[in-house]
Amino acid sequence: MWEFSLNLKTENFELAKFIFNNISSVCDKWNGVVTSVEENGFISILVAVKEQDKEKAQNYLSSCITEVICTVFKSSFLESNLFLPSQDTLGINAFKKALLNFDKETDRYLVRKSLNLQTDLFLESFYQFRLSTLKAKWAELVTLANENREYLTSSESFIDLLKFLVDNLEICQDEISIYQDQDNSYKILISDKLYQNKNFSEESLVSSIIDLSPQKINLYCEEDSKAITLLHKLFEERITDKKHLKINTFEKF
Repeated sequence: MWEFSLNLKTENFELAKFIFNNISSVCDKWNGVVTSVEENGFISILVAVKEQDKEKAQNYLSSCITEVICTVFKSSFLESNLFLPSQDTLGINAFKKALLNFDKETDRYLVRKSLNLQTDLFLESFYQFRLSTLKAKWAELVTLANENREYLTSSESFIDLLKFLVDNLEICQDEISIYQDQDNSYKILISDKLYQNKNFSEESLVSSIIDLSPQKINLYCEEDSKAITLLHKLFEERITDKKHLKINTFEKF
């Protein structure tokens, strides 16, 4: 049997719960066991699999840990270190989301390069002491944004920079569709399936589209809004505006 322990501080209970649920969801594929214990200020997620399934388990754990570092930890880093000018919330949140996703493949590479999944890993300590190169990379990005904060007070300059970031994000989806609901919220469909099974506000719509980074966007919206205007500016040629079509099929979602 191969056994592994992933340890997080108890203050990160929600994050530990998220990781545990993700690992548990694929446990059967490994023919293994996943459990957790809490003691001495730590939550330990314990994994045990047969030796022949060790590599599959390690690969999944590596991907899970990498995504947590590159999303949750990076988001916290940006929130703590960015000092941006006063802009509308929609634009600032879009900018932070674009920074979060910018050059993510390199971020993932740097995390995986430092990972050594043998017997145990203390996640916060790993982030603090083993990922100095990654944090230095993030710091350079933050410093560049902070040093040019006055430049960002110009709406046109801000959009230009935000579009540059969006244009250089990794494409994650081939095609998505956006529908405007009757209460002016929005639905996102990917392959005719409702994304995250919910409606999105203007603010969360823009952030989610940046996360998805699609190659093509079909836009079914009868009315313009700040969010739709911003999406047009950021994604330009990727958007096909189909608001002239009478679409009622989204009401079933």
